[in-house]
Amino acid sequence: MVGDAKKIEMPDFGRARVSQDRFRGLRCVHTHLNGERLTQDDLTDLALLRLDLMSIIQVNERTGLPDLVYSAHLVPSTAEKIETKSQSLPYEFLEPNIPSQLDTDFIGLINSLENEMARNRGTARNRQTNRDRVILVGVTTGYLSEAEESLTELEELALSAEAVVLDKIIQRRPKIDPKTVLGRGKLEELLVRSMRLGADLIVFDTELSPAQVRALSEATDLKVIDRPQLILDIFAQRAQSREGKLQVELAQLKYLLPRLVQGQNSAFSRLAGGIGGRGPGETKLETDRRRVRDKISQFEKQVDNLSRQRQERRKHRVQKNVPIISLVGYTNAGKSTLLNTLTDSKVYAEKKMFATLDPTSRRLRLPYEQEVIINDTVGFIRDLPETLVAAFRATLEEISDSDLLVHVVDASNPNASAQIESVEKILLDLKLNEIPQIIVLNKSDLLDEDSLTAIERQIEIDKHRESVSISAIQPRTLKPLVEKIGEIIGKVAIDDSRSAIAK
Repeated sequence: MVGDAKKIEMPDFGRARVSQDRFRGLRCVHTHLNGERLTQDDLTDLALLRLDLMSIIQVNERTGLPDLVYSAHLVPSTAEKIETKSQSLPYEFLEPNIPSQLDTDFIGLINSLENEMARNRGTARNRQTNRDRVILVGVTTGYLSEAEESLTELEELALSAEAVVLDKIIQRRPKIDPKTVLGRGKLEELLVRSMRLGADLIVFDTELSPAQVRALSEATDLKVIDRPQLILDIFAQRAQSREGKLQVELAQLKYLLPRLVQGQNSAFSRLAGGIGGRGPGETKLETDRRRVRDKISQFEKQVDNLSRQRQERRKHRVQKNVPIISLVGYTNAGKSTLLNTLTDSKVYAEKKMFATLDPTSRRLRLPYEQEVIINDTVGFIRDLPETLVAAFRATLEEISDSDLLVHVVDASNPNASAQIESVEKILLDLKLNEIPQIIVLNKSDLLDEDSLTAIERQIEIDKHRESVSISAIQPRTLKPLVEKIGEIIGKVAIDDSRSAIAK
């Protein structure tokens, strides 16, 4: 390679000899004409290209002969550093020396480093039972504290998807980079971290465009997904019923359609013409898109059928004049646990995001011989993918016939206020905000009395509503809630009777 006084253009080495447990088998030795030592660009190239060694030779200004040689090599993260997410430098510098006195057994050094990389990765893999190893990335133009909160939630999502979170990176920028989201320096840092920690996957805490996914995948040589895709993946893991699986697959196809693009190894140039085709026929990409559109159309018809069946069941319940109560709230707020305690049921409940996807209905007898149907619904989350909301409309329609919404809030969560806002925004978008609502502060046993009183007062000021504090795992705390439900349902029944008489 021949460069100028400012830079050297590195050739494209392709994927030759690259694997996660070894270096590339190439050493880069070049001159620095102005007396510099190893620069950040040198170290970045060392990491990104997975070179065995990066060396610079200084040039003696008087004689023009080689002077000191400065070298650096990569250092694999130990298992302990991966666990603690240590931010120590991933490089080690060799003692500078003149060329004739360089005596490092470099083959031996590289072999020992590669053995350590393989051993660390194997140990981590065995301990984590082959789960995806991810790095989470947040980019914001707003407040850093909000980005940190959102990234903490993304970490919960990743853990719910059975992933191992290796690291979290946040960048605050005046403007999001339209191509790579991150700035150049932060992207280089991400690449170094992902390579050093042995990451399989990078998850961005924002929705990425198809072009951004492609650019980031090419830059990192890793699988890159965004927040909506992670949520869709969790839904796909959790869906149990035929209806749930159908709605998740519909959402995934709608998400996939605009992202069907020409890939590095795609058969984009192949034509699917032949007998019965006009002109050159369709490209492979066009065929894929057409098939996805056909599947979307087919699934939407099935979802419509399910919606009609649900409407018939709801009509039957309405005819019996049995009031309907729906538990709504942020994911992992404790709705299923509350349903189980109220109705002595055994609905699946776990401390995971989106543990409930398939809605469940149970009968509940209130005081004064009132009987109601209580529905457990899918949890909400901020930035819920629109495709998912659309696909789950048959399920969400179940809420629309409710006489009362019990909005369950995890009072112990530091972001409880923001979660209430997110749920109410979704209810507003679904035009369900007119239904009477009780705010239930769950997990109140995890808070001290002053903190709980402060939250209750804040809800009263902001929402002009009373709230009821409970612990869904302690039946004795539910009496005020049951009485409040009975009181509201009684009022609704009286109002309905008056409306019927007026008509």
